[in-house]
Amino acid sequence: MGSVAGSVCASRGDAGSGMLPMTMPSAEHPIPLPRNLVAAAKQEEREAWLATLPFTVAKLAEQWSLTVGAPFQPGGQTAWVAPARDSAGNAMVLKVGWRHPEALHEAEGLRTWAGRGAVRLNAAEELGDTVGLLIEECRPGTPLASRPEEEQDLVVSDLLRRLWIVPPPGHPFRSLQVMCDQWADEFEMKVGAGRSSLDRGVAREGIGLFRSLPRTADREVLLCTDLHAENVLAAEREPWLLIDPMPYVGDPTYDPLQHLLNCGQRLRADPHGLATRLAHLLEGRTTPM
Repeated sequence: MGSVAGSVCASRGDAGSGMLPMTMPSAEHPIPLPRNLVAAAKQEEREAWLATLPFTVAKLAEQWSLTVGAPFQPGGQTAWVAPARDSAGNAMVLKVGWRHPEALHEAEGLRTWAGRGAVRLNAAEELGDTVGLLIEECRPGTPLASRPEEEQDLVVSDLLRRLWIVPPPGHPFRSLQVMCDQWADEFEMKVGAGRSSLDRGVAREGIGLFRSLPRTADREVLLCTDLHAENVLAAEREPWLLIDPMPYVGDPTYDPLQHLLNCGQRLRADPHGLATRLAHLLEGRTTPM
């Protein structure tokens, strides 16, 4: 979902050895920075934000009485994520990221799902353009992407059926139409500037569908919008849990898209067959592997 939209959560990636108490950083005691986050901050001109990160991490660690370890490497592109323990010794994950539109309501989404198919949210704090989340740790934390794609189909469809709930009254979540219109606008500008290799007629039809399809939904539910095999981790409380949601409200048929696009070889070989298989699984029907 964009070049720097994703972030690593829970137990994915390699953490530094040991759990070291977090102290106020200084020139003599800086905190480690994930490689991917440093590269993304440079690309997005977020170096000033990155400079404040050590003090933000220390503030949250003190506020939530945490012992924080080294961040997961190479890390994600919008957040500093590390293992942590609270004062009672409970294992958790601290995620400190810069605010970006797609993940605007990540905390609210996790609260709404309340651990049903997704990691639990223990605490959240907004500090200017920074969002801090204290979330459930996934152990062993192996990404679903390590499993065969046919198995991924089953897990993704099962999770989506559970996560598609009607949001509560007065919810803050934006409409899927908002996101699709924004993406269509951006791609339309790209095509107009000659920065797309697609046939202009095909591009025009695609842009039109992106604007019109969200309006055809016969029901609206809380969406993940970025559920794919890298954002699903093996856990103990449930076999698999969603991380890093980007919640919107809209047509549930949008949500399998990210998984479909990540199955490139099967999608190219038999797009109708793969789409039909997922449709059957999402309806709870059995389908051959």
